[in-house]
Amino acid sequence: MGTTGINHQEFVVSTFTPGPLLTAARSFPSVLWNDSSDLDELRQSISFGGVGATCNPVIALTTISAHLDIWAPRIQAIADAHPTWSESEIGWQAVKDMSVEAAALLEPAFEEHKGRNGRLSVQTDPRYFRNAEKLADQAEEFHHMAKNIIVKIPATEIGLKAIEEATYRGVSINVTVSFTLAQAVASAEAIERGLKRREAEGLPIDGQTAVVTLMVGRLDDWVKEAVARKGIFIDASALEWAGVATFKKAYQIFQERGYRSRVLAAAFRNVLHWTELQGGDVVVSPPFKWQAIINASDYEPTARIDVPVDEHYLKELSRVPEFLEAYEEDGLAVEDFQNYGLTRKTLRQFLQADADLDTLVRNIILPAP
Repeated sequence: MGTTGINHQEFVVSTFTPGPLLTAARSFPSVLWNDSSDLDELRQSISFGGVGATCNPVIALTTISAHLDIWAPRIQAIADAHPTWSESEIGWQAVKDMSVEAAALLEPAFEEHKGRNGRLSVQTDPRYFRNAEKLADQAEEFHHMAKNIIVKIPATEIGLKAIEEATYRGVSINVTVSFTLAQAVASAEAIERGLKRREAEGLPIDGQTAVVTLMVGRLDDWVKEAVARKGIFIDASALEWAGVATFKKAYQIFQERGYRSRVLAAAFRNVLHWTELQGGDVVVSPPFKWQAIINASDYEPTARIDVPVDEHYLKELSRVPEFLEAYEEDGLAVEDFQNYGLTRKTLRQFLQADADLDTLVRNIILPAP
């Protein structure tokens, strides 16, 4: 497949010349995962030191739409092989096929890191967001697609039940639709409960891993929207630090409490979402376009995860209730996770991507006259 939106020739040299991404990968315990399952992008990310990747409804739709020359015949072949399947079943089979192929590229890293990295994240169907049992069952199904699959489940009250149950069943979990410290801590606790249930029954946990995503850029966006909506006079430079500050605080808490999951940064909006998180036992998952920007720079990576966010920025941000809601551990109650504005906004985006994938499949198998 062709590289989406990137001129491959521009980055051939960086495959052989260590840039900031590869330097960081060799220097720090923080690891690079690619926020895409596009095979060309993933191959290039691996050359940058990448040891993981992800797929979700938006990513899958984007990849298929960008490579219809490849995926339209494949989707038609799936439909022909399963004449009673719905559009959704056909589309999701394409997503599964895409995920298995991307997972194969990561098997060397999976073996090298003994299962801790080398994972391909597959997201559960957002249409199951109200049903913990269906989420857990699908997570277990995805777990068996390839040995190096890690499954994404949203950080809602219902999602937490599915996260604990799927962990108990031996599934490696990537918590998603997560933006706040409260969600991160509750998710880590759910994973711990699942692991402890396995341990109590003498079930193995070797090779089982977990990450808890914080969508740092989406939090930045949310705080900026609140400031604009409410007309808050604020130092605008502070608004680039909301996600970083929340992530650093989550990392500190995870370390202090000994959680067996790692924090993962996603939804990039600026280079701080990479530079400020280097040095810790974390996962940083930028889209490929951000990796290209970072690796083409002359930035020298330094360990900054333990460097506190400037007090001036924190003071400015603390004037925004939407920031405090995300930054304080008690900022949100578990029962409020699903109704949290960013959760609703993101789930709706994933649901729309599912609907758009259905439409894409329909146009392939039943084109308009």
